[in-house]
Amino acid sequence: MPKQKRTQSEVCDLEHSNTHQHSRKKGDLSSKPQKHHWKNLRKGAKYEASTEISGHEVDPIFSGHPKSIHILSSPSPIRQALLSWYATVETNRGMPWRKPYNPNLGSKERAQRAYEVWVSEVMLQQTQVITVIPYYNTWMKKFPTVAHLAKSSVDEVNALWKGLGYYSRGGRLLDAAQIIIRDYQGKLPDNAKEMEANIPGIGRYSAGAISSIAYGERVPVLDGNVHRLLSRFLALHALPKSKATLDTLWAAATAMVKDEVNDMDHPGDINQALIELGSTICKIRNPSCSDCPLNAWCGAYNKPKRQQSVPDIEDLCTLCEPLTEEQNGVMAYPMKVKKRKARIEVDAVSVIEWRSVDDRQFLLVRRPDNGLLAGLYEFPATSLDSNHTLNGPGLALQQLLDVVEDSVTSYNEEFPRGFQREYSGASEYHMVDVVPMGNVLHTFSHIKKTYLAQWVVIEGGIKPPQLKCGPGQPELNHEECRTSRNALWLSISEITKANISTGVSKIWKLFLTMGEQESNCSVSTQ
Repeated sequence: MPKQKRTQSEVCDLEHSNTHQHSRKKGDLSSKPQKHHWKNLRKGAKYEASTEISGHEVDPIFSGHPKSIHILSSPSPIRQALLSWYATVETNRGMPWRKPYNPNLGSKERAQRAYEVWVSEVMLQQTQVITVIPYYNTWMKKFPTVAHLAKSSVDEVNALWKGLGYYSRGGRLLDAAQIIIRDYQGKLPDNAKEMEANIPGIGRYSAGAISSIAYGERVPVLDGNVHRLLSRFLALHALPKSKATLDTLWAAATAMVKDEVNDMDHPGDINQALIELGSTICKIRNPSCSDCPLNAWCGAYNKPKRQQSVPDIEDLCTLCEPLTEEQNGVMAYPMKVKKRKARIEVDAVSVIEWRSVDDRQFLLVRRPDNGLLAGLYEFPATSLDSNHTLNGPGLALQQLLDVVEDSVTSYNEEFPRGFQREYSGASEYHMVDVVPMGNVLHTFSHIKKTYLAQWVVIEGGIKPPQLKCGPGQPELNHEECRTSRNALWLSISEITKANISTGVSKIWKLFLTMGEQESNCSVSTQ
């Protein structure tokens, strides 16, 4: 079927809809609706646009430019320049998972390389290389193979992940390792398609990285670094997460590993070189363009030097948003979009302490296996709306009774304090003090959390109150329930080593600071 040409109204509608793909706000020069004047829209005609944004003239070549500039053609010289540069910097950052490709490795050794790359890629998600290196080394000592990881528990995994953030990543590694042992004889699949389809937690990027580096498969990668690098290289000023934008960037990344290739050009090296270039040279801020081995071909870097030509209407790019003169530079790419505001959440938290004359234990409860901070331990917490104030004793008692079997008498200001009281039985417990601790702020990537913390002291019995067992668990005796998955009574030294998040660690540090000032905290710290 012959190619159908667009009518004038269709072209105008397409350009108009493209400039309205995201919300506009007053003063946002990069996203104001445009006024276009179309002339001579006949076969073979050129496009002319007179575009004005709040008094700022838009660069004509990038308000109407050929879509062909976003296609990576003849990648061979670009690839060779990239690989030559990479050979000089490959070992600079001392990444233990980065090793020279060895085509003579057997299937077992390649599978081990795949495991190493997989672990590193998961750890590197949203985390800097310098932070990941010590965690990676510790992990590989504890879990040197997929089999070692598959035999571990989520608590062991979280213990090694503590402080790295995004804790669900560790749990997904464990789940996937067990599938690899069960379904793939302990080896990650040797192709990206099967890896992405059947191994949980592995998406298109991770599958491409693992398969190209460990197995030599010619598949591309597109992480945040490569996305930024190729957006600038192709001078692509479009909504960064739209399907059309991602398709364009994936096509360019694919061309780098597949088109005009030399068998000696290992796809894993090409992909790692792109990632390294984006991370160290084509940075988010202050890119080192003069040091970039690809600057001779870079669309954003060379744009001011281009002739002001206009494309044939059939080659007109309908993907890019117009640029103002102020945006005329490398930093205009990728297109900036307004980030969604982090939501506000407030939790009421009780640091519940059971104490006797010579012992102190603190209650931790386990978070669900799914969702934020999955499987980690925390002090009992209750979500509140932003206008809610902490309801001291009543709320603390409810939090306590949610996880303990024994009855506890609520706090009464008339009830005398002290360690000299005698109790009639091991199950007689009393809440003897509730002390406001203040607010603790912690920010996640998408949540601003405020913890309204209080210190709650209970006394009675010769041991802490009996814990309820976790959902689906049989009834356990007192000592077994102390280490059940549902909740824990831990000493001060054990709290420090427990699998708790950074936010909970902040609460604990505040408690320790307060404890140093309390004369009643002079009992033994077990």
